[in-house]
Amino acid sequence: MNDPFKIDGPTCISFSGGRTSAYMLHRVLESNGGLPAEAIVCFANTGLENKATLEFVRDCALYWGVKIVWVEYRREKPGYEIVNFESASRDGEPFTQLIHAHRYLPNPMMRFCTRDLKTRPIHKALKGAGFDSVEGWGEMVGIRYDEPRRAARIRGRVADGKDAIEYLLPLADARVSQKDVLGFWKAHKFDLNLSVVNGVTHAGNCELCFLKPAAQIQSLIRDKPSRANWWIKSEEYAESIKNTPSSNGVRFRFDRPNYTQMAAFAADQVDMFDANEEGIACFCGD
Repeated sequence: MNDPFKIDGPTCISFSGGRTSAYMLHRVLESNGGLPAEAIVCFANTGLENKATLEFVRDCALYWGVKIVWVEYRREKPGYEIVNFESASRDGEPFTQLIHAHRYLPNPMMRFCTRDLKTRPIHKALKGAGFDSVEGWGEMVGIRYDEPRRAARIRGRVADGKDAIEYLLPLADARVSQKDVLGFWKAHKFDLNLSVVNGVTHAGNCELCFLKPAAQIQSLIRDKPSRANWWIKSEEYAESIKNTPSSNGVRFRFDRPNYTQMAAFAADQVDMFDANEEGIACFCGD
């Protein structure tokens, strides 16, 4: 069987900043004796990641001796900016710029945030690094074998834009499960400093992502109320321009209370949501 972590052509390793994609990167480094010259590791920061995520990305680069390119969305051309651990946004600035550019909020039916905050900036950064086209490139994404629905949806996808890029799922191909990933980090010399609850890193990725279960979001707000500030301000902004031309989408979700209400429920210690609700699959990674 061919090693799915072996790189034999131009490849972008999409590193979300979570344990799964970091494990994927480690396997790539093992299989290739380091990072091949034709490979680039990219981390797209939305500005809403937990500080522990940023520290984890920094630590992976330091401990493993690998260069990780940090990229953020920018509204102005060329549409991205290369940053680093010190200069990375920490208060949702890239996401705010995106919302102001669209003049409405992403929602479960129109999830443009992953595309515009992660996929497109990474591809633009590749071109900015001297590659005229990403056509013919492979992009490794950290989707595991025990995530068959996510894997099925992403296989064969074509990158948004003019250039075709092949999505590679080495973890799924190698039948790597969540148990394998967590076992690796339990024995490793450093780890992501975010707790795992029933196999889920609740504060991972965008901390209060609207695709997460409502009970999970309420728990995170109760633990740290300031987490809700950016989400509340964003819904207030969308509400303030709803009657202006081209505006639309004043809530992240209409099938449950808004972030102001969820913050109030959390402050009052009111459990309003089903603890068994499943989140909506996202492609930001884990």
